[in-house]
Amino acid sequence: MTTTDPAPGHLVTTSAGDDGRPAVVLKSGEITPRQRGGGARTIPLVSQQVGAKDFLNGITMFGPGAAIPEHIHNCDESVLIIRGSAVAHIDGVEYPVTVGDNSFIPAGIAHFFQNTSDTDELHIFWTYASVDANRTIVATGVTTRIDEEHGTNLT
Repeated sequence: MTTTDPAPGHLVTTSAGDDGRPAVVLKSGEITPRQRGGGARTIPLVSQQVGAKDFLNGITMFGPGAAIPEHIHNCDESVLIIRGSAVAHIDGVEYPVTVGDNSFIPAGIAHFFQNTSDTDELHIFWTYASVDANRTIVATGVTTRIDEEHGTNLT
């Protein structure tokens, strides 16, 4: 049995963990993507809003040729390519990646992913190893919390 949470795409179940947090089913097709600028948009999935205590994840879609600027994080990140192809720029080295390829990027390593297609979207599934994950843009030094970028912060 499930109940519907007021947030679109969130189904809160009646099952709860040992600490009382309910299990939640997230329907990515029903969650409105957040525009990120530069041809990228994000569907935030697991966050503190749904009860996560240890990690964040979601899907980011990049238009043809799009990328988020080079940046670092304060925690580890994993990125799985779920649609399209890209170049993973990691610490100044380029690595071609395609569907099914996954990366592990430790905290503090400069990186970004760029869609290599002139016509198709790139979709990535990302996971940060902390609900307090942040992003610092290398070129500007500006740091923002991931949950604030995605509108899932609790404050």
